[in-house]
Order: sequence, then C-alpha cells, then structure tokens
Amino acid sequence: MPQPHVLPGLLLSELSERSGVATATIKYYLREGLLPAGLRVSATQAEYDESHLRRLRLVRALIQVGRLPVATAREVLTHVDDESLGRTIRLGAALWALPHGPSPDEDAPETAVARAHVTELLTELGWSTVLELGDLSPVHRSLVASVATLVRLGYPCDIGYLTRQARIMEQAAVHDLDEMEAYDSEAEQVEKAVASAVLYEPLLMSLRRLAQSEESARRYGL
Repeated sequence: MPQPHVLPGLLLSELSERSGVATATIKYYLREGLLPAGLRVSATQAEYDESHLRRLRLVRALIQVGRLPVATAREVLTHVDDESLGRTIRLGAALWALPHGPSPDEDAPETAVARAHVTELLTELGWSTVLELGDLSPVHRSLVASVATLVRLGYPCDIGYLTRQARIMEQAAVHDLDEMEAYDSEAEQVEKAVASAVLYEPLLMSLRRLAQSEESARRYGL
C-alpha cells in the first residue's frame, strides 16, 4: 500500500476547507468529543492532521448518513479509540454500539423456535465466537427476532436456507477484513470497518434488489 502523503499542520480554517465541513460544525464536533483536539500552537490556534480529516469523514458517515444521535456516535467512537482492547473486541464493541433491529419478544412462542434455529445455524457454520456470545450480542438478538418473524409469517427460514445466506455473508466478511487490513494502524482499520457498516450495508441491500430484478428479467422477460 502506498504511504500516505503527510500533511503539514492544518489550521481550523484549512481543515474546514480540506474536509468540506463548516468551521462551526468542526467546533461542535470538538466540543462534543467526536473529534480529538488539535495540537495547540498558540493560545488561540491549534493544528490538525490526516487523522482529523479521516475522523471527520467517519463522523459525517455516522451522523449524516447513518443518522446516529450524537451520543450514540460518541459511544461508537469511544470504542474505536480504545487501544486497551484487542482488535476483535474493539471492533465488536464499536459495531455493537451501532443501532440494531428490535430484540426478540420473549413471550412469543416463535422466539424459542427461532433461537433454536439460530443456535443450530451457528453450530453448523462453526461460528463459535458468536455462538458463545449469544444474546450478549445485540446482533444475535436481532437475528433471533428476524427469524421469529419469518417463523410467525410462514416464510422460509429452515437451516438449509439460513446456511446458504450465511455463507454468502461469510465471503463478504472475508472481503471486508481483507480491505480493512490494507490500512496501516488498528485505529484506521476499526474506523474503516465501522464506516463500512454504515455506508456499505445500504449499498449491499440495493445491489441485492437490483440483482433480483435483473434475474427476474432474465428468467421471465419484461
């Protein structure tokens, strides 16, 4: 990977110009702890660098695209910056802090069926880490809720179907982490993964819908 061009220190106005983010908005992000403070060079001025430009892109992705409240964005970024955690836990904590679907209704009879399906699925896949975490993970709880809805409405959700879908996502995850590892530091890697969750999941949904339309046209004509 080519080494990034190292920017000289940027003043706030220059950071605003380079990032396309208004000065007042940058000051707001600084006050809210979404953007690290710059290097103080005088009583009234600070300098900023590539890490601030990168963080501004991520903050805009979380707030403007992901529609996250400031408090939620701050929580995500706190995990991104937590160097005391191992990379997997650091990434997982940041992704867990993102919004997820609803948790399952424990009073609904379909929930027990769905939880058994999900456990069988994760066992079949050999996804031992997420299986061990279970309902501690908001993503796991959301998956159980989704499968429970399919069970209730009578849509396909047998283990064969779920396994085929999961294997497709497994390959996507391999690609995601390959892309993530192209970045030099763990902080950049985790930032990339979080940004991908916000920016690329809608893209994947759109591609799936377009692919379904194209496959329908191939099979049945217009």
